[in-house]
Amino acid sequence: MDNTMNGGGDHHHHSPYHGQETYLEDIPLKPPKAKKPVPDGVTTIDCTPYFKCLGLTSPWLRRVWFVKDICGLVCAVITWMLLLYAEYVVMIVMLLPQFFSPYNFFNAIVYNFFSFMALSSHLRAMLTDPGAVPKGNATRDNILKMGLRDGEVVFKCPKCVSIKPERAHHCSVCQRCIRKMDHHCPWVNNCVGETNQKYFVLFTMYICIISFHALYLAVTHFVTCLGKEWKSCSGFSPPATTVFLIFLIFEALLFGIFTGIMFGTQVSAICSDETGIEQLKREAARWERKSRWRSMKGVFGQPFGWHWFSPFATPKFAYMENDLHTV
Repeated sequence: MDNTMNGGGDHHHHSPYHGQETYLEDIPLKPPKAKKPVPDGVTTIDCTPYFKCLGLTSPWLRRVWFVKDICGLVCAVITWMLLLYAEYVVMIVMLLPQFFSPYNFFNAIVYNFFSFMALSSHLRAMLTDPGAVPKGNATRDNILKMGLRDGEVVFKCPKCVSIKPERAHHCSVCQRCIRKMDHHCPWVNNCVGETNQKYFVLFTMYICIISFHALYLAVTHFVTCLGKEWKSCSGFSPPATTVFLIFLIFEALLFGIFTGIMFGTQVSAICSDETGIEQLKREAARWERKSRWRSMKGVFGQPFGWHWFSPFATPKFAYMENDLHTV
């Protein structure tokens, strides 16, 4: 899933952090000719005026962040199609023929709830700014405002022409530096970073839940149909029902295992206060590691509550990082 684990072409020689080093004595007396950042791989849309027209003054999504990547868009559409296929087989093939039986009605409610949460988490992870660093802020004035002492270093991204925060990495797809970038995931067509990691974790969790729920329903339905000799167990013919169920079982098993592993990996990385890129590159921790509980609150917000599991609740972070960092 990760096509920017190499930091989008960044190189580092004297430090584990990416970017060009700038010392206080290296700052020119006269501002050099401004270097233009590379073109953005994303576009942002301000949705506030549209929400105001609907009478919503505090919408949960004010700005839409959209990555202009064909591969990512194809992967996102495939994700939605797989969700729709599973919805069709679970509801139309298996549950609707006897919908008002307590078993079918209960499973329909549970499955559709978690399916809705999975889709919402996917959209929120895809359309949320993952923590992009402002472009072009590596100016002489901004560097001087940081109050560097002799020998202190600030790192700049030569592509974004920005002051690079600690633990930020440049994404070659988004063409932006992302704070606490974990990886770029084509399935959500976005980077997973400081401000949208919660939604990505929820997406993997809810997909894992509905995958194993669908797997249970499909296997149970197949055994039931065999026991009834396919009488009144489906609105489709036995061969068609069998094909639907086989494809659903394969899809549910594949994505249930995949998202379960991804969910466990993400939670483990959060608890260890280390991103996927940092683990891959074995970067020495120059930052102060937080406790497991504080790291979880740093991703899901504080205090602990139902909003941890809601893709509609924007986290109130336990700590916020500044865009200008020195190391």
